[in-house]
Amino acid sequence: GPIAVKQEVTQPYKPSTWAQVPDWAKDKDGHWALAYTGTIAFIVNKKLLHGSEVPTSWADLQSGKYKVSIGDVSTAAQAANGVLAAAIANKGDEKNIAPGLQFFTKIAQQGRLSLSNPTIATMEKGEVEVGVVWDFNGLSYKAKMANPDDYVVLIPSDGSVKSGYTTIINKYAKHPNAAKLTREYIFSDAGQLNLAKGNARPIRAETDLKLPADIAKNLIPGEQYTKANPQPIKDADAWEATSKKLPQLWNEQVIVEMK
Repeated sequence: GPIAVKQEVTQPYKPSTWAQVPDWAKDKDGHWALAYTGTIAFIVNKKLLHGSEVPTSWADLQSGKYKVSIGDVSTAAQAANGVLAAAIANKGDEKNIAPGLQFFTKIAQQGRLSLSNPTIATMEKGEVEVGVVWDFNGLSYKAKMANPDDYVVLIPSDGSVKSGYTTIINKYAKHPNAAKLTREYIFSDAGQLNLAKGNARPIRAETDLKLPADIAKNLIPGEQYTKANPQPIKDADAWEATSKKLPQLWNEQVIVEMK
């Protein structure tokens, strides 16, 4: 969103529910707004914990007997955000990723770091014991498993990162009013509930939107988000710079410690 505004390729429009979109998730002039969020979560196969309890925090994750799957930090945004989430839970942020690297270094030293990418295919093979994933991915994967009740998807209680998926209207759109109507729908109750049906956490769930029980039962309880208080990336430029350095740091500090 902010990048598109800098390039002057957007036009503003504030839908009628604009006041219900949190300030962090929108441009003050209406050039962009996040329709739904993604928060780094754990997906846990309860049958593959080797006697450990279900981890509900990053602190728990350090003391289990199971392997932790995060995927390829050098190529996957989900994996990179997983490292950032661990950093945030340990007093780091997008400018200070060191606590996240230190966290996964300890997991690697214990012989518990798995480079299996947490996907439906690897989960079906039993290769993922605990995976670090976006919440909506975890929920979608769980729903597609042959035994979905074997899995739990949760937000780590000691902190995480949240990102979002933006809507922009092209400055040069041939039918700008159609685009404005689309944004109006996306941020309406109906549009937001439609996103929730697809396992996404609609942005207005942070403010005024109450999810019906039949939709809410398939999502992570709102109280988990409240307790974890996941942080948005406040400095996009800093995160871009950190992201570029992260693959080398990951290899130098974490991969070398794998057993």
